[in-house]
Amino acid sequence: MNKLSFLVVGKNDEIIQVLKRVIQSNFNSKAITANDMDEFYKTVLSTQVNVVLLSCGLEIKEEQEIKRFINSYNPNIKVIEHYGGGSGLLKSEVLIQFPNL
Repeated sequence: MNKLSFLVVGKNDEIIQVLKRVIQSNFNSKAITANDMDEFYKTVLSTQVNVVLLSCGLEIKEEQEIKRFINSYNPNIKVIEHYGGGSGLLKSEVLIQFPNL
């Protein structure tokens, strides 16, 4: 499988920067971040993304909006909810969606 491209979306910049580093080191993949919905839309529409990783701080309606948009825009993009638990949990969550990684 080719290298994945992650978009990490969340409101806590420190946490999404940690997730970005974990993704880049554990999956040898590209990771970019978005702190709000405008940035999310701009990134998805202008960059090839394989995974949208939902992090902490998003409101439920924002999470639902992201999932609805991705499902209609490109259902091949995987949306993974990740709210903590360490890099081992993140790795498991990703490998469930991409077992050949």
